[in-house]
Amino acid sequence: MSNAKRLYETTFIVNASLDDPQVDAVIGRVQETVSKNAGAVTAVNKWGRKRLAYTINKKTNGFYVNMEFEAPGLVLGQLERMFQLDEMVLRYLTIVLDRRALKARAAAAAAVPPPVPAEAAPVTTREPLFKEPDDQKKSS
Repeated sequence: MSNAKRLYETTFIVNASLDDPQVDAVIGRVQETVSKNAGAVTAVNKWGRKRLAYTINKKTNGFYVNMEFEAPGLVLGQLERMFQLDEMVLRYLTIVLDRRALKARAAAAAAVPPPVPAEAAPVTTREPLFKEPDDQKKSS
């Protein structure tokens, strides 16, 4: 493994029976493991509690977290070791992000036009479908 930094993406499932502060603590430990080993976390996406496709350790729900980080390859061993030792992490998967996929993602983001600020919509006035006879207008 070389010391060249590469962009990785890891997705892990945390035990959903934990409270939100406890889930945040697990996420913090993962971020800390990456940063201690000369890495930098670029994005953390909390996908939330979801039903698992199959039972894992007698659990049917999990809290999904997706994290992108840039780090040397040596970090992966430390990260996987942390995942294995942490009983709150049910499953994990780490992949190397492909440079071409990153370029395609950046191109797609650049192609999307910026949102147009909401302006007051022009109010169209329409004539009433039925006109009241003049007699009723005077009496009311």
